[in-house]
Amino acid sequence: IVNVTPDSFSDGGQHFTPTAAIAHARRLVDDGADMVDVGGESTRPGASTVPFDEEIRRIVPVIEAVSADGVVVSVDTRHPRVASAALRAGARVINDVGGLRDPEMIRVAAEFGAPVIIMHTPFADMERTHQRVVYDDVVDEVRTFLGTQAAIALREGVPEGAIDPGIGFGKYFEDNIDLIVRLNQLADLGHTVMVGASRKRIIGALTGVMDAKLRDAGSIAVHLAAISRGARMLRVHDVAGHVQAIRAWNAVSP
Repeated sequence: IVNVTPDSFSDGGQHFTPTAAIAHARRLVDDGADMVDVGGESTRPGASTVPFDEEIRRIVPVIEAVSADGVVVSVDTRHPRVASAALRAGARVINDVGGLRDPEMIRVAAEFGAPVIIMHTPFADMERTHQRVVYDDVVDEVRTFLGTQAAIALREGVPEGAIDPGIGFGKYFEDNIDLIVRLNQLADLGHTVMVGASRKRIIGALTGVMDAKLRDAGSIAVHLAAISRGARMLRVHDVAGHVQAIRAWNAVSP
């Protein structure tokens, strides 16, 4: 995760300049990251909407530098205009926190031949993205939404659609737990499953750790559970810790 933002919930402002963000991205790659996810708009609860031009200004220099290193870069955005600028700058994957609801985002992905990561959120607009919803069966509803969106993307020429249950987005604590425990039901759709619980409120609720920056151990535990149930991508802050844990876990797992 490379947040080129002043207000992200865990590391806002730490990598806000292009120089700091590029250096951070390279450290993550050295630590073992397979892909670097660059975003210029925070999606934390209460975050301000960022104008398109500002979001582009924040991320393009970072994407240009990191992709020139030969690193696979994904752009974390819900805006087709921003995604298009990022892909022209060298990004190869779109991580759409809006759930790929915008047909223009699908068109951009198909035009550039870019795989997409489709995250579930009950609402596409930033103002309501964290508004909690009461689900009859959260896993069934998230599964249906992600399966439908991925099928539309593939039908429209997008080469690949990974899916993300959107831990913490419009969901109560119990919903997030259900999605991790029953993640195999999402994996059964046949798409690559990504999970991003890193440092989120659910980790604080499970561990009692209120400082988001101190939640890496809890994040690793939840992510290992997700891997055991079919996740194949993890979106994390602490790459080195996760790489170490996964290597050890793989060595002793049946």
